[in-house]
Amino acid sequence: MEKVYVSDSGPKVSPAIYSFWRWSNLSGNGITEMERVVGLCLELGINTFDHAEVYGDYRCEEMFGEVMKRKSFKREDVVLFSKCGTLLPHASRPEIKVAHVNTSASRINESVEASLRKLNTEYLDIFLLDQLDQLSNLEETALALERLKTSGKVKNIGVSNFSVFQHQLLAAYSRIPIVTNHIELNLLHTNALDNGQVDYIKQRYMRPMATSPLADGWIQDGTDEQAVRVRKVLAELGEKYNANIESIAVAWLVKLGALPLIGTSDEDRIRNIANAFSVQLDIQDWYMLYNASKGI
Repeated sequence: MEKVYVSDSGPKVSPAIYSFWRWSNLSGNGITEMERVVGLCLELGINTFDHAEVYGDYRCEEMFGEVMKRKSFKREDVVLFSKCGTLLPHASRPEIKVAHVNTSASRINESVEASLRKLNTEYLDIFLLDQLDQLSNLEETALALERLKTSGKVKNIGVSNFSVFQHQLLAAYSRIPIVTNHIELNLLHTNALDNGQVDYIKQRYMRPMATSPLADGWIQDGTDEQAVRVRKVLAELGEKYNANIESIAVAWLVKLGALPLIGTSDEDRIRNIANAFSVQLDIQDWYMLYNASKGI
């Protein structure tokens, strides 16, 4: 895959990104499974990996760091994201009593240091805030992010699951650019096209990062009216473009300029997403799918 810039001031990334956000309830140490998935991604040209401190029951970063030690690829061959903000109760973190968001300056610094240690790296290509902490001092938060970038521990900053107003609010306090916003976007969830998220992201010269591009498999397997309606059109276009319906669904996102974040560990689905980049949807076919999603 040919690498693309995530924004006018951000790094180059693979046009599809693998995210570990759905990894949980891991059997054993999970490293064998992660080696398989990472190896497949690299084979397909996907060299960008999205982490967070909570992913995989707080274990994914450390597992990836171990995989990086074992595999033949070098740190400079991959692009690493990580994030902090959302904290979830887990047996390994008894101090967390309730799910909440914390992006205070101290929490950000603590999270970055832990991510660098676990991932066995000296820097993160992008560090993101996952949701807006309503109680944090945004001036202190922005200053902490700026100092991390100045130190070289973080090359760029981004956000995840921010509304337009939240994105604007943090940007108002920050002297460094926000280079990405991860938003939920797929053919069964198009709210980001209606609430201004996609428009604002593009206004800031960024590419939308589309989480859940296959709607957690519901595009393929969903039984509700919308999923059935969309899948019928996808099947018709699949015949036209000689492609799997999941590839067509992701090609719809690519046509919009979005970068899909792969959350599945299923090899066929990962390949279907990668194959989407060989599909060049006609503008009317794009709107045919959009209209099917809306029930127009």
